[in-house]
Amino acid sequence: MSDNNRLVFSTETGRIKEEKEQPVRPKGDGIVRIQRETKGRKGKGVCIVSGLDVEDPQLKLIAAELKKVCGCGGAVKDGKIEIQGDKRDVIKAHLEKKGHTVKLAGG
Repeated sequence: MSDNNRLVFSTETGRIKEEKEQPVRPKGDGIVRIQRETKGRKGKGVCIVSGLDVEDPQLKLIAAELKKVCGCGGAVKDGKIEIQGDKRDVIKAHLEKKGHTVKLAGG
C-alpha cells in the first residue's frame, strides 16, 4: 500500500483532517543562552534567545513579553526567539527576574 492511498473523506464522518506532527526539539541543559548575530541580516544585529524548554504557544508569549520590555520587534523561529537590536542586558535581566538561568553566549 503506497502513501498515495490516504483517506480524505468518509461518507459516515465527512472530511477527515490529518493530524499535524509536533516538531521534536532536543531538550536543553536548563541554561538559557542569549547571543548576538548579524550574519545574513545586512549588518543589522539581533539577539537570539535559545534554550527555553517550553512549547511554541508559551514561547510566543515569552517573545511578546520580551518585545514589550525591549521596546522593539522580534519573532519566533525554529524554537528560538529573535529580538531586534542589541538588547542582551535587558533580556538577561528580565529572564533572570522570571527565574531562568541565563548566559551571554558568543561575541
